[in-house]
Order: sequence, then C-alpha cells, then structure tokens
Amino acid sequence: MNGDANPLRPVVLLVEDEMFVRMATADALEDAGFEVVEVANAQAAQEVLGRRSDIRVLFTDVQMPGPIDGLELAALVRSQWPHICVIITSGHLQPSGDNLPDKAVFIPKPYGEQAPAQVIQSLIG
Repeated sequence: MNGDANPLRPVVLLVEDEMFVRMATADALEDAGFEVVEVANAQAAQEVLGRRSDIRVLFTDVQMPGPIDGLELAALVRSQWPHICVIITSGHLQPSGDNLPDKAVFIPKPYGEQAPAQVIQSLIG
C-alpha cells in the first residue's frame, strides 16, 4: 500500500464546528467501519476535497463559522464532486427539498449515535 486510505474503509469527510459532536460522530462512524476526516468548517473541507480523491461521503452541519455554510458547501460538492454522497444535518433548521442539493439526505439533530452510519451505508451500498 502507498499510505493512502484503506480502500475497504470508505472515507467520510465530517464537517462539524462543535468539537464534542464532531468527536462523538467520528467515533461512531469509525466503529461502523469508516475512515473519518474531521474538519470544523467549510473552508477546511474544501482544502481536504482539493487534495484527496478518496472522499466518498460529505457529512456536514448547516450552521458553522465562516462565509460558507453547510448548504453552500453541499451544493459546491454536488457540482464539483458529483460522485460524493452528501448528508446534511442541523438542529436549528429543517431544509426543504428545494433547499437541498440534488440527491442530498437530511438528518435532523439530535440524531442517534448509529443514524449517520446507517444513512451512509444505505447511500453507498
């Protein structure tokens, strides 16, 4: 192997500014067999997406610091990396289907520990 991600473990880009929520979600996803790349905002997510070609899933909160929110990040990913599955979460708003990028899935907060992994499994098969 050349040091890249294990191809048997799909890579999830987790974008969440609340550290404890991010840590708990990352732990649950790793326990479910995913490799997780954790970032706190959309700008950091864009940097990861620009340098890694193995990201399979974007799991992003809507509200976060910085000029780009999770919905804008999801739309960007859908347009520039259409092969990446997009999951959006929020505890503050419930975006309507019109506000979600094509084929994106919404999970309301608070979500159960297993919910993100179950949704990801259903998306990537």
